[in-house]
This record gives sequence, C-alpha cells and structure tokens, in this order.
Amino acid sequence: MPAAPRRSAGTAPAARPRGHGDATAAVLLGALRHSATGTVALCLCALAVAATALALPAQLGHTLDLVLVGAPAAPGALALSAALLAAEVLLEALITHTGGTTTARSTAWLRRRGLDHLLSLAPHRAADRFAPGDLVTRLTGNAAEAGTAPGAAAGGVAAVLTPLGALLALALTDPWLAAVFVAGLPLLAWLLRSFTRDSSAAVRRYQHAQAELAARLVEALGGARTIAAAGTLRTEHRRILAPLPQLGVHGRQMWRVYGNAVAGSAFLVPLLTTAVLAVGGIRLAHGALTVGALLAATRYATLAAGLGGVTGQLNTLVRGRSAARRLGELLALPALATGSRPLPADGPGRLELRAVTVIRDGAPALRDVDLVVPGGTTMAVVGASGAGKSLLAAVAGRLVEPDAGCVLLDGVPLETVDPRRLRREVGYAFERPALFGDTLGEAIGFGPDGPADERDVAAAARAADADAFIRLLPHGYRTPPDRAPLSGGEHQRIGLARAFARAGRLLVLDDATSGLDTVTEHRVGRALLHGVRPGTRLLITHRVATAARADLVAWIADGRVRAVAPHARLWQDAAYRAVFVPGAPDAPAPAAPRAAP
Repeated sequence: MPAAPRRSAGTAPAARPRGHGDATAAVLLGALRHSATGTVALCLCALAVAATALALPAQLGHTLDLVLVGAPAAPGALALSAALLAAEVLLEALITHTGGTTTARSTAWLRRRGLDHLLSLAPHRAADRFAPGDLVTRLTGNAAEAGTAPGAAAGGVAAVLTPLGALLALALTDPWLAAVFVAGLPLLAWLLRSFTRDSSAAVRRYQHAQAELAARLVEALGGARTIAAAGTLRTEHRRILAPLPQLGVHGRQMWRVYGNAVAGSAFLVPLLTTAVLAVGGIRLAHGALTVGALLAATRYATLAAGLGGVTGQLNTLVRGRSAARRLGELLALPALATGSRPLPADGPGRLELRAVTVIRDGAPALRDVDLVVPGGTTMAVVGASGAGKSLLAAVAGRLVEPDAGCVLLDGVPLETVDPRRLRREVGYAFERPALFGDTLGEAIGFGPDGPADERDVAAAARAADADAFIRLLPHGYRTPPDRAPLSGGEHQRIGLARAFARAGRLLVLDDATSGLDTVTEHRVGRALLHGVRPGTRLLITHRVATAARADLVAWIADGRVRAVAPHARLWQDAAYRAVFVPGAPDAPAPAAPRAAP
C-alpha cells in the first residue's frame, strides 16, 4: 500500500480561509448555546461564590471585633461566618462538578458538529486542504480544548468580579488602603496584557506543530508496508519526529509564558498585600481602623490581587480560542448544496454531463466535458493514467462538485436532488473499498436505509462471485471484516457485492475489477448484465475485455472526451490501442466478447 501523499498538516496564515475570526466566534458561541443550561448554572454559582467570598472577610472582621469586646452577639456572628465558609466550599464543589459536565457536553457537541460537517463535504474538499492526521487532531484534541470555553467563561465571571468587588469593598473599608492598592494596578494590567498576547502566539504555534506530527504519523501508518518494503524505517522515523523539537520549543515557550505570569503574581500579590497591611497597621495604631477592619482589608487586598485565578482562566480561554479557530477553519469549508427534488419514478438512468469542468491545483483536470450515457447502457471509460477517469466517475454521482457545468440524471440536475434519494439510485464500487460494519454481511448491506435484507446480501455476494469464499470462513457472513483473511481481489468483490446490493438506476464501478482474475472478472461482467437490477453502468477500466463488452466506450485524454463509440470502432485508432497496449499501435482488433447469458 503506497504512502499517502504528503501535505502540510497545519494551516499557514496565508492559506487560512477568509473570515476565520467569524468562524472562531461561531464555534465558541455555538458551544455556549449548546451548553446554555450548564453555562448559566456555572455563572450563577460563580456569582454566588464571588458574593460569598466578598461577604466573608467583612463578616469575619465584624465577628473578630465582637469577640474582642465580648459582645453577646459574638456566637451568632461566629455561626454566620461558619455558614458563609461552608457555602463557599459547597459552591466550589458544585462548580467543579457542573464545569466538568458542561465541558464534556460541549466537547461532544463540537466533535459531532465537526464530523457531520466533514461528512457533508465533497470528499476532496477536506482532503485537499487538511491532512488526515490534522483532521483527527482538530476533531479530538482541539475539540476538547475548545469545549472548555463555556466553563472557562463562567469561571472567568468569578475570576473578574471577585477582584473588582474586593477592590470596591477595600475602598469602602478604608479609602487610604484602596489608594495604596491602586498604585500597583498598572503592574497587574501589564502582566495580564503580556500573558494574553504571548500565550496566544505560543499556543497557536504549539497546536500547529502538534497537528504536523499527527499528520506525519497517520501518513506513515497508511504506508507501513511500503516503508517496510523500501527499508526506510529509520528515514521515516526521523521524518515523523522532525516536528518534535519545534513542538518542544513551543511547549516550553507556552509554559514559560504561563510560569512568568504566575511568578509575577507570586511576587506582586504579597507585595501589595504587605503594603496594605503596613499602611493598615499605621491606621490601626492611630485608631482609624479596628482589628476586624484590618483583617477584612488584608483579605480584600489578597482577593483584589488575585492574578493567579485570572491567569488560569485566561490560559484556558486562550487555548480554547486557539483550538476553536482550528475547528472554525474546518467548519468554514462550504458544504455541498442539496435539494429536495425527486427523480422520475420510471427513469431509465440517463446520465448527462454538460460542459463539466473540475479544477485541481489551479489547473483543469476535466475540461468542458460533454457526455451522454443513454439509460440502460453500459459505458466503459478508458484513458491513460491521470486522464481524469476517476474524477469523471466521482462527478457522475456527485461525489465531486464540478467547478463549472452541470450533471443530470434522468433530466434532473444532481444538485437539486434529495441526497438520500440520490444515494439510493446511484451506487459505487471502488478499486480499494472501505468495509464498514461489524460483520461482512453488514459491510455488504451498508447503505443509507440501514442494513440490507440478508437474502439481498447473499444474492449480491453471489453476483459478485463472493458468496463461496465468504461461506468458507468460520463465521461466514458474520465474520468481522478485520478478521477475514481477504486477498486484494476478494476485498474488491466484497465492495462489488455492496454496490450490487444497493444497485439503483446508475451503477458506477471505478476500476472496481482491477484485482480480479480474468475468469472472475468475466463472471462479474455477466452479473452486471443479468444478475443485478437493470440500469445504467459506468465502468472505469484499464482492461480491453471490459471495454469490449460495454455498449459504448468513452475515451478520455487530458481531461477531455476524445471520442465516444463502440470499442471495435475505436480500436481502429492506433492512439486508442496504445491506451491498452503501449508501444504496439498495430495490434489487431480483438473480438468483442459478450457475457454469456
């Protein structure tokens, strides 16, 4: 199995889609809306915690003054202080529980949304833009970090309101102490601003390097046999781990920024608290403050300088926003437009491509293709490698959206057809089919309406010449696909059986018989004519025999339809013969074998 084509996993700034800021905001707002109940509960709890935290110092100071003078109300004040302290502890526990639940729900929603959007795209759109490993990173790690945003936003309420409320309470307790504290606010603001700016850049670079590493690993896993056969294990090992030093640099930078902010707060907070305590002691000595008021003022100064809590919330928000940006880039890719029109109930499966053009890497891969496949006709599509055959097959069933032109099935443009109806009426078999389901039977019956009937599955397997070897397996049709010792040709026959089980008015075989021996390929060809629901067939092939059995052949060259005619007529052209027999332009025309009834 060849290694996947290498592509950059990250998204360089120049390659980002326009409006990525709007996409980031949409991701975060969507997560907030989905977790609205949990977010509101977190906000209310955060407000309650802030209120409790602000009330507790004043109550403790008042209680201390009552105890010192031996006032009768002291026991009641002590009980109220204990109640406030207990409430604060319980609310913090509730925030922890609700925050974890909200984060889990947000993460699950973001992953579902990202996956649903990814599957709604034409297959090439995401594949051209993002490497598989990068997509996995966006839908797993990045979704988890973005899912923390609702909880971090709610926690930020308490992290911001508590210092502001504490500063106000400090001013009410003693304006002179508040003035001392305010003198240190520029340093606090500078620390917060520096942390937010530097942390955002470091987190973005770290996530980019993380995605690059994941992309290279997935590529290597996909091409493991090629790597082993080529003896390039050490080379691939170095290539996969090449982003690791940069990942370490960015990771250390990210934590260095966070550590500097925490270290700055560890220096500044005690400094401000000590300054307030010193001035408060002087005020106490002159009788301007009571002992309880000094205790409350000291506590308020500590709360007001709570940079550590703000920094932690900012760190979570910064990471969540950067992750949401990466998710937003995926969600910004436009999904295929869908319609709701039905196909004619008695349509013969007439396929028509009108001036179809498809652009790849800035150049046309299909150019102004005009092609008509009459209903009930079997048409082979042949051409040299890279001519555009598989792309034409993908366009025929709307797996790829043309950049210009349109495709019609029984006179109805594909973009206006109900997508579920389209998938029922257009079946595909591929050269390398992916098998989904817990058993081979489920893999064959895989389709838009759930598993097919067991009798239909068995009939499709017989038509694909797969029933015999499936029944030889220990568990027959109940054998898990990953435990079935299938050859390449047998794997293809399972894919063909799946297409036959869901055969509609149009069946597209994209080089789906390339791994079959001549006898098996002949049997499958016969089944196409007599063992499967009648309809239109579009066969992408490199085989002379397959082209000879078809009613018509579309000859593709350089992204254009060079000719459409029966195989025997085209065989008179030396250039057509060279498609099958390079270097032998004078090869005699073969007979056009027809599958036996």
